[in-house]
Amino acid sequence: MGEFLVPVSQTYRKGSEPDQFLSLATAAEPAKVAQATFRGTSPEEALQALKNQPDHDTLLAVLEYLQNGGKGEHKFDVRTPGPLSAQIIHALITEIVPNYWTVLQESSNRSPVRALLACLRSLPGINATLTYIRSLIREAKSKPKDSNNAHVIFNLTYTLSLLASILDGDGQVMRIWGYIASKNDPAHTRPLRQELLSLFTSGKIVSLSAEAEDVCRQAGQLTEPIWVADNKQYINWLARNQIQWVTSQPGEEDIKLCAELGARAMRLGHAELLVQELLYRLLLQNDADKDIFSKLVNSYPALEQRKVLFLILKLLSDLYLASIDDNEADKDYPAIWASVSILKAVVANNDAQRSNLVTWLTSASGAGVGEGCSIRRAAVATLADDKDSISTVLERSLNLFSDKLYIKHTPVLQQEAHAQVLLLSAGYVHRVAPMKLAILLRSSTYLNAISNRLDVSQSRARFLGMAVGEALSGLVHGKDTKLDFKVDEMATEEADWYKSLVHISDKAGPLDPLRTSIPSSQTNASEKPKPVKSAKLAKPASKQKPPQPSKAPAKTGFIIEEIVDDEEQEDPDLTPYAKPDSDAEDSDDDPTLINRDKPKAPVYIRDLIAYFRDTESYDKQKLALTTAPTLIRRKANYGTEVVSHAVDLASLLVGLQDKFDFENFYDLRLQGMVAVVVAQPKKMAPWFAKTFFDGDYSLSQRASILVVLGLSGREIAGFETSEYASAAHFPSKTLPDSVSKRYLQPSSAASRLQAGANLKALPPNALDNLAQSLSQTFLAPMAAEAADAATGPDALKLSSFTSRLQQSQASSSGSSGTTKYKYKSKSRGVRSIPNTTAALISSHFFFPLSSRFQAAMRSAVAAKIIFQPHLLALYLKTLGLLIHAAGPSTLALPQMTAELWDLVLGVRGRCLTPNTNAANGGGDGDGDMAMTHAVLLALAALLEVNEGDVRGLCERQGRQVVETMEWVSNVFENTRGGERAGEENDVKMLAAGILIRLREAVDKYQAVLMGDLIGFT
Repeated sequence: MGEFLVPVSQTYRKGSEPDQFLSLATAAEPAKVAQATFRGTSPEEALQALKNQPDHDTLLAVLEYLQNGGKGEHKFDVRTPGPLSAQIIHALITEIVPNYWTVLQESSNRSPVRALLACLRSLPGINATLTYIRSLIREAKSKPKDSNNAHVIFNLTYTLSLLASILDGDGQVMRIWGYIASKNDPAHTRPLRQELLSLFTSGKIVSLSAEAEDVCRQAGQLTEPIWVADNKQYINWLARNQIQWVTSQPGEEDIKLCAELGARAMRLGHAELLVQELLYRLLLQNDADKDIFSKLVNSYPALEQRKVLFLILKLLSDLYLASIDDNEADKDYPAIWASVSILKAVVANNDAQRSNLVTWLTSASGAGVGEGCSIRRAAVATLADDKDSISTVLERSLNLFSDKLYIKHTPVLQQEAHAQVLLLSAGYVHRVAPMKLAILLRSSTYLNAISNRLDVSQSRARFLGMAVGEALSGLVHGKDTKLDFKVDEMATEEADWYKSLVHISDKAGPLDPLRTSIPSSQTNASEKPKPVKSAKLAKPASKQKPPQPSKAPAKTGFIIEEIVDDEEQEDPDLTPYAKPDSDAEDSDDDPTLINRDKPKAPVYIRDLIAYFRDTESYDKQKLALTTAPTLIRRKANYGTEVVSHAVDLASLLVGLQDKFDFENFYDLRLQGMVAVVVAQPKKMAPWFAKTFFDGDYSLSQRASILVVLGLSGREIAGFETSEYASAAHFPSKTLPDSVSKRYLQPSSAASRLQAGANLKALPPNALDNLAQSLSQTFLAPMAAEAADAATGPDALKLSSFTSRLQQSQASSSGSSGTTKYKYKSKSRGVRSIPNTTAALISSHFFFPLSSRFQAAMRSAVAAKIIFQPHLLALYLKTLGLLIHAAGPSTLALPQMTAELWDLVLGVRGRCLTPNTNAANGGGDGDGDMAMTHAVLLALAALLEVNEGDVRGLCERQGRQVVETMEWVSNVFENTRGGERAGEENDVKMLAAGILIRLREAVDKYQAVLMGDLIGFT
């Protein structure tokens, strides 16, 4: 039937819109974009491919095309500056790196990364990278913190990693310049030469990288530091590039450019790192590179040549010659001979460098003040072959040694250094030209030197004059006619050591002793920096808490349960055992979380050092901090552990950081450093003084060094006793308590130690507390006299305020030991003991601090640190406490007084000016007021210890007495006082006390102060 039905017509109509919505949805096919295949025909095609979001294969093809241009396979080279090259580099940095950097870094095939870096290792590539970093930093800072700018931070992180990878390598600067020089176009090369120097030595790379790193860290990025953001690592990188360049046999123009690069790099800061790298890689690693080193340094500008010489002298002294004992000067040390070879390589065939070395030896602030005699031996031996230079050193040293102003105002350590140079040079001149030395000893300069030295009141200056006189006379005159002062001071070991300097004859030797003693810091500094491979999301930094032990799985087995019986079944006569001490670790509810494998307290100094170096262990750091003060004091006089490791211990304690937020961290760290100084004062007190000025530490760490020197000096003098002193005794060396009470009588010293054993750990501002106590001691007698004068005559009183004060001081002198130095009578039958403590404090605590200050003032970098108001105030307080701890019986007190007084008057310009009113804030702020208080405290301590010799003080320091009285009077008049004035009231009271003391001295010894002027009235 179906075939009989024939359709008449067929009609098709479009479905309505509702029908379209009711139809089933189908997946939309992606739009097919025609991806043009990169053929590598032109750089325009490469640029277009980079702009069209290329896939991975297209990107590899473009990079291969650009890399082939650098190899010379076609004419276009992306490293050549030009408009098309700039567009391609911009596309690579802004489009390709944000999208493909992580993929390329994590890929096993390193060829694409090397091709990308090869395209960007040029002046246009590095400049474009820095420009993009600057724009990303500006964009990140312009947006609020709560806004979503994650893409900006990620792009900044990738670009930083790209910059570190571009610069990574020791020969990158040489390769960049090699491509520029290969063009042989002077008009094109000359501006690029200046651009190269400006790019790498202007500090732009480090500053932008550091700013970008800080932005990324604040946003929670960068789990690893980037080396280009660290100035020290960047300087080391520049030094290695310079060495790689100069050892590749370059031409004269390249050597000049390399030298200019190094000279400009020294101005970026941390010049000692660059010179240390040159010293290690060009002089110590290979003897054949000595000529290369000399050629490179001689190409430096004159100022940089001098700086290199001075830095090498300092590096030799600090790294290689510091361990040599100066008391054995007659021995032939191979390290000194190797240092002579190093210095001869620096000054070889260079009259300017030879003149710089002569200046270093004979200048008023040179000769390595505070350093050992070894560096002066090496410097003088370097000039020994040149008759004119060594004679110039001798003549200048003798002229300086005889100057009256130099003798009076130069620090004693500086005078000792110049005396050693004088004796060493005299020995070499005597061997080369004995007649010249004989003529010099008959001159007026030599006679004035000895007479001027003998005429001064400073015992140390007289000692140096007698030692030099006898040593030089022994070279020229016979045994019967030579100069002999026949005093006990010239029969000491120190005098014999000074006299033996004229017989020393050093020479150049092999460098093997310096190669075997290369410090570990140099090895770490020479490691190549590692670029950041990828940016990972990091949590914000926070204080690390003690690590918790991992939870162990539950163990099955028998359970021991304690059953408590309520009935009393124990014998009442039996004494039960005491319960063990509770442990904080045992208080956890889950016994599986208790850490049973805890480290034990260290019993050896080497274990203590290992605990300090393990900065990731909470338990070891805590044990080291709490054990260090007692262990160091206990081991001080037993064995050589502390002597051998004192410097390592001090270095670790000074640089220790509170990583785990310990309780009383700074107190324990401070007590550990005090224990090191008390254990080895002759060695460690000068080391801390040197570290304060030369070390690379923060202001707070430098302040802690000053506190350590002040506290340890007072403890050695007997003014303070630490709580760790009594706990440091070995139990085997002491009797049991029951026996000691029965047989040993408590002496005054023992009672003082017992009283001091109850002292708590000193706070960080302990020096300020001691300074306040010193000022109260200084003002107490004057306050008592004023109270007596205001309350009527003493005849009508049962006891005066002055007598009460003297009684209180006499009663507390046996226990506290903080009273004034007033000993009017001496008990009979008591054997007198030499005062070695005062000499120790003056020679090893006070003089290193005061002498190095004069040298630091001539350094722009050190002066900025030292002249920080609060640090300078603490420095003056430390000197005041040290001179007070030395006491009035110190033989070197006149020299200490002269140095401290000159220093105080030199820094008074940073205090309150005479026209400054306290109502307007005291000038520049609290720093001025703190400085004024510190200067006045130092003056108070100075007057306190010189109370018994006021006449001698007026004779020697007459100008300073009058000048100080006038300045203190202005401070007193222009400072507001009162109960609510706070620190200003303390300053006014201290100024009043000093002014009273000075006016009494001026009124009493006016004739002495006037001197010869009395005859003209």
